[in-house]
Amino acid sequence: MNFTKKSFITVCLILFLQAFLFSAEVKKEDRKNSFSDINLVQLGPQEGVLFDTFVIGENSESITATRWITSFKMNKYETTYNLWYIVRNYAEERGYVFQNPGQEGAYGRRGKSPTKEGAYQPVTMINWYDIIVWCNALSEMMGRTPCYYYNQEILRDATDTASCDMAECKWQNDGYRLPTEAEWEYAARLTKAGFQSGALASGQINALGLDDPDEKETSIAWCDANTDTTHIVGTAGTMFDEKSDIAAAGSGNSNGAGLFDMSGNVLEYCWDWLGVYSDVVPGERATGPLYGSERVCRGGSWSSYTGFIYAGDRYGYDPNEFYNYLGFRFCTTK
Repeated sequence: MNFTKKSFITVCLILFLQAFLFSAEVKKEDRKNSFSDINLVQLGPQEGVLFDTFVIGENSESITATRWITSFKMNKYETTYNLWYIVRNYAEERGYVFQNPGQEGAYGRRGKSPTKEGAYQPVTMINWYDIIVWCNALSEMMGRTPCYYYNQEILRDATDTASCDMAECKWQNDGYRLPTEAEWEYAARLTKAGFQSGALASGQINALGLDDPDEKETSIAWCDANTDTTHIVGTAGTMFDEKSDIAAAGSGNSNGAGLFDMSGNVLEYCWDWLGVYSDVVPGERATGPLYGSERVCRGGSWSSYTGFIYAGDRYGYDPNEFYNYLGFRFCTTK
């Protein structure tokens, strides 16, 4: 066996990461004062109930539709460059292929080991193909069953865009995956009072979970009104001198579901092809059109190119596209 020094270091990093990341999937009370790249929040119907329902596009789109949401978990934070880098190294050691190496936020190092300043910036400069292959790698690394397949084979090559375009998502598997557009908007608008308006930034609510248009968008989102770059995940709303201090990841303001940066920081890829909302059979998972030319992106970003940051705002990007304002977050079915 050709076990190189690089392989040894990679394995050590992976073993450490697995121990560290698994600790993130414990109860919230046990991790109050810590940050972890993987921090899954349980969403969907209450225990014993099959579905939760909401109207996608409400207050934001001319055509709306009812969506039936089953239980799922979404990561509290946008995917960090730190996590991306470690998983990519693990994957490439095992034959995975990516189109792009990823970058620390908007202007940080690209494809290199994370820096102190950039490790917990959101990963950018990766496309939709890179993301679904990376999700499969993360699933395998964490001992879960991957979700993305073509012809019953696990997708491991982001340069094989034809296979990725025709990929099947095995929703019942416990691996990491992109959220559907319906899951994303559900998570962006959910509050303890029900659902906030899609015409407000995610988290633009009061203490009761009701819409609060007087709440400043800049207190809950990094957008073109208060920044010209990305920031460490989960820090929107923190008050600090950018020239002297670095806000701690997760120290900012979350939305009604306890998620950070659902509006602003980076635009987030979803699973679906972009298309007009259509009705589905009651209880059926809505996953968008079967075919298309652009994948749905949500949440807006720091960049004026994607300055619309409201919870119901939609964007569409070619799955080949990658920019310094475009990233993602992942979820799981189980």
